[in-house]
Amino acid sequence: GQGVDEPLSATGFRQADAAGLFLSNVKFTHVFSSDLLRAKQTAAAILGKNRFCKDLEIKYDARLRERKYGVAEGKPLADLKAMAKDAGEQCPSFTPSGGETLDEVRERARDFFEFLCQLAVELEQKEHGKPGAPGRSSGTSGEQFVFPWTNHCSEGELSSAGSRSSTVLDANILVVSHGAYMRNWIGYMVSDLNCTLPANLTKSQLSSVSPNTGVSHFIIKLENGNLLKPNITCVCLNQDSHL
Repeated sequence: GQGVDEPLSATGFRQADAAGLFLSNVKFTHVFSSDLLRAKQTAAAILGKNRFCKDLEIKYDARLRERKYGVAEGKPLADLKAMAKDAGEQCPSFTPSGGETLDEVRERARDFFEFLCQLAVELEQKEHGKPGAPGRSSGTSGEQFVFPWTNHCSEGELSSAGSRSSTVLDANILVVSHGAYMRNWIGYMVSDLNCTLPANLTKSQLSSVSPNTGVSHFIIKLENGNLLKPNITCVCLNQDSHL
């Protein structure tokens, strides 16, 4: 939850370092993190291992916080499940007293995602507005972003996404958040925005919470700056081979 702002454990720091090594060759343009301490420490650890982005500013955003669990904050998951059972409901749809509903979490995720899309469109417009400057999408090979995904998606996903991920992007954004929040964000992209999923992804994988420092990668195209109809491809979901 949000109310108990604990730091990472020793295991958590090792996991964050492993994620940083895994992503060390990815050139990010922006980094956003939840303003809770465990996410801040994870984002800092990832950047600390990066070849290109050690000095990139991390921007903290309360919209990326974990779901608020009210009276269940800081308690074991078993307690939350017991509360849900007593109420005749099941997790994760159960909302403890004082907690956020799933719809409220999804609204936070939607608001932040639209903010990211607006950011990318403004960057693209700013770049194309420079006199004599080519668009970033026509950049040189030396500027390409390197993604370590080849072992984690099928040839079909690579052929559809790879052509885009091998070019220079207007923005390549790292977002560090929390499990329940990200599950809701992904649910929003799938159900509301028709995100294309990896062919081998099961329903249980789609609905599961990411392991700590699990990595998901989405490629988002905004044709002609259209913020209302983003074209979203999921390259990999909750990938954890670095652990």
